[in-house]
Amino acid sequence: MATLVQQSYTPKKFDLSGLQGISDNTLQVHFGLYEGYVKNTNLLNEQIAEQIKAGTAAGANPGFAEITRRLGFEYNGMVLHEYYFGNMTKNAGGSPGAGLQESLGGVYGDFDTWKKDFAATGGMRGVGWAIAYFDPATGRVTNHWITLHEDGNIAGYQPLLVMDVWEHAFLLDYKPAERPKYIEAFFANVDWSVVEKRLNAAKAAAAH
Repeated sequence: MATLVQQSYTPKKFDLSGLQGISDNTLQVHFGLYEGYVKNTNLLNEQIAEQIKAGTAAGANPGFAEITRRLGFEYNGMVLHEYYFGNMTKNAGGSPGAGLQESLGGVYGDFDTWKKDFAATGGMRGVGWAIAYFDPATGRVTNHWITLHEDGNIAGYQPLLVMDVWEHAFLLDYKPAERPKYIEAFFANVDWSVVEKRLNAAKAAAAH
């Protein structure tokens, strides 16, 4: 019988101590939450592999169906947090370059309008994520709301800027009604060079 080749994930480390408006305490709690998603992703993959090996992997098996569906939540929770932490820096400063501003603002008319739309998306009621995606089919960048971690992701689109707006991302620093202050702090810490690298990589992949 063939053996399922499993991928085991290790939590990544992010040196973000000293961010503007996002405390180190919040970061430590948030890193712990992220590590939980990594742990659960590995655990669910192990459980799925065991069911495949045992021959019980079937759509009619409620246990198999539940862990398979749950994997989408945990896996996306892991990956989106890596995008989120990865597009912030304690050395942020200035604005994105003219080329990046043009790409982000293309659909919206200009960069400032894109930024206001992104902030408005993140400010909607509910828990989730605001993500600026690159569409490889059209080269357009658009903002989207992702409920939980897995509901709303658009197949084939590439994340450029990812903002976590679950309350755990800011509740130790801001009241629930002060989410706009957190969003302002997030923008103060964006590493625009990372966003530009993601955009360039997405464009290069789309060209092939």
